[in-house]
Amino acid sequence: MATDVSVLARRRPSTLARRFRAYTLAPGVRRDRIAFGVALVVAVAFILAILSWPGRFPTVAMTPLILLSGLYLPIRRLVALYAVITVGLCVAVPRLPFTTATRVVVMSAVIALMVMMVIVASSRTRVGATGFHGENLFVELRDRIAQSARLPGLPQGWTAESAVLSANGEGFSGDFMVADRTHGGRHLEVTLVDVSGKGREAGTRSLLLSGALGALLGALPPSAFLDAANSYLVRQGWEEGFATAVHVDINLDTGAYSVGNAGHPAAVRYSAGAGTWSLLEAGRGPVLGIMNGVHFPRASGVLAMGDALMIYSDGIIESRGHDLTEGTDRMLGAASDAMVRHGASLTEAVLGSARSGESDDRAVFVIVRR
Repeated sequence: MATDVSVLARRRPSTLARRFRAYTLAPGVRRDRIAFGVALVVAVAFILAILSWPGRFPTVAMTPLILLSGLYLPIRRLVALYAVITVGLCVAVPRLPFTTATRVVVMSAVIALMVMMVIVASSRTRVGATGFHGENLFVELRDRIAQSARLPGLPQGWTAESAVLSANGEGFSGDFMVADRTHGGRHLEVTLVDVSGKGREAGTRSLLLSGALGALLGALPPSAFLDAANSYLVRQGWEEGFATAVHVDINLDTGAYSVGNAGHPAAVRYSAGAGTWSLLEAGRGPVLGIMNGVHFPRASGVLAMGDALMIYSDGIIESRGHDLTEGTDRMLGAASDAMVRHGASLTEAVLGSARSGESDDRAVFVIVRR
């Protein structure tokens, strides 16, 4: 009789460099103590150098130490280090061969820099990140939003395009989209959400909602998707936590579709027979996150060969000095021209029609049955 045995072996670093790296760079209290000790030694060395060579060793040489320690030291050790630097400079700066005004400016600038770094360190402590790990975390989350918005492969006879652009080219957008093939791959479900605010103001809410709504796709019947999304948003209790959303479910075998709308601009459908776009005004409900127990009706229909369905955010049709009707007509005109010109990108045409330009978040999704 044979028995498979898995053994998890832990090896100690085999070289001196690896042992040093494992000892000094491992996260935790040990690394903080070592970093604090090194920074303290360097600070004392700088102060002694200023005292030994007044006027020759520049006080500005202390700046990199202040900046790096503000990024990597925990707040308590950082305050202790800055206290040592302040005391040392109070002793050393009066000996500099400068005027009193210059010495005051030097001390004020160093103290102001230390205060700013304490504020930065305090904000990083709130999220438990040191160094540049906080930025890396947000970059990873932003990339996950972009990943969830990627359209899955579609069967022959269907083409789809999508785009999400943030206001003023910022890294985060108040608009986001989640798409997935559901029901064994026979359906395509897409939801486009516009949270309150724009850019960085709405970035954190977008990060949280995109994961939650992505988990709901395919886990619930399409008729219950917006109901569940609304209940989730109400439970968050955000002061400005409302959002508009539109959810589309398309049967890729038959072309049957249904659209649910929560305070979002109306979806539009292109009829190849008539050669026109029409607004789907039915199936509209209130915005998400305002009240619980709300039901969202849905509009339904069937996409024939050559028909298209498009959803978009308000950044496409809103602009100062123009009403929504004018913005909608402008968008549909651009979309009609793109449908006539074979090979033209519908999303590029629609995005190009937005009068708001880069001052607002913009998103669009369009699917065409060929």
